[in-house]
Amino acid sequence: MTMTIALLALAAAAVATPSAAPQTEITIPGPTGPLAGTLTDAGKGAPVVVIIPGSGPTDRNGDNPLGVAAAPYRLLAEGLAARNVSTLRIDKRGMFGSKSAIADANAVAIADYAGDALGWVAEAAKRTGNRCAWLLGHSEGGLVALKAAQTPRGLCGVILLSAPGTPLAGTMKAQLRANPANAPILAPVLAAMDSLAAGKRVDPATLPAPLPRLFPAAVQGFMIDLFAQDPAAEATRVTVPMLIVQGDRDIQVPVTDAQTLAKAAPKATLAVLPGGQSRPEDGRERRSRRKRGDLR
Repeated sequence: MTMTIALLALAAAAVATPSAAPQTEITIPGPTGPLAGTLTDAGKGAPVVVIIPGSGPTDRNGDNPLGVAAAPYRLLAEGLAARNVSTLRIDKRGMFGSKSAIADANAVAIADYAGDALGWVAEAAKRTGNRCAWLLGHSEGGLVALKAAQTPRGLCGVILLSAPGTPLAGTMKAQLRANPANAPILAPVLAAMDSLAAGKRVDPATLPAPLPRLFPAAVQGFMIDLFAQDPAAEATRVTVPMLIVQGDRDIQVPVTDAQTLAKAAPKATLAVLPGGQSRPEDGRERRSRRKRGDLR
C-alpha cells in the first residue's frame, strides 16, 4: 500500500483541529476468532464511518511494516471526530488484532473482506445509535467497499479513496512497463500476471529473481481473486450514495481510474484533490465536462 496524495490531503485537513473523542477497542465474531477494531466516538447524533485498510499488511491505523508509519487512518479518525464524525477503523482478518480470526491470512478473497466490512457496518451503527454506517475504502479497501455495497442493507453510502477503477492486473502492467529498470524481468513478470489473471497459478521456482518473492505460492489464490475484480462493473450496481476521492498527483492510482468509476456511477460525486485541495463535482458538472471531451 502507498500513502496516496488523496489520503495525505484528507488526513492533513482533518487533523487541523484535533479531537479528544474517546477511543474504544471493540471486537465482532470472525470465522475462527474475533475481528478487532477501534471506535472513535464523536458523540450522540454523529454519523459513523468504517475505514477499510488498503493492500497488504496494513493495520487499522494505516501503518504497514513495509515502510508506512504515519498512522494516516488514526489521524483521519481523530480529525473527523473533531468535525462530529465517528469512525471505526479495523484490522483485516488474519492480521494484527484480528490475527486469530483465520488461521491463514492469505486464505481470503475480496468477498470475505466485504462480509467482514458489513459486519462492522452493523456494529458501528449499533454502537453509535445510527440507523446505518458509511464505508470508506482506501486503495484495495475501495474494492472491498464496492463489493460490500452490493448488499446495501444498513449502509448509508460508500467513500472510495484512491480506489482502482479498472482490473488491477492491467494497472500493474502499466506501472511495470513505465519503469525502464524492469526491462530485464518484464517478459516473465507479465507472463506470470497473465496466468494469474486467467485463474492459473504459476510455479515460483520457474521465475527469475526477484520474482519468486513477488509471486509466492501462498498468496497466489488471493491474487487470482484480486485480478478477477472489476471495480467499474461493481460501481454500476451500487445503489447507495457514493463519493469518489482522488489525488491528482497519485503515481499508483491515476485520476483516470477515479473518472472511470464516476462514469460507471453517474450519480456519484467525484472529488479530485489538486495540490491537496478538494473540489467536488456533481453529476451535471461531470456530464458537461464529458461532452467537452475533458472526462473519459
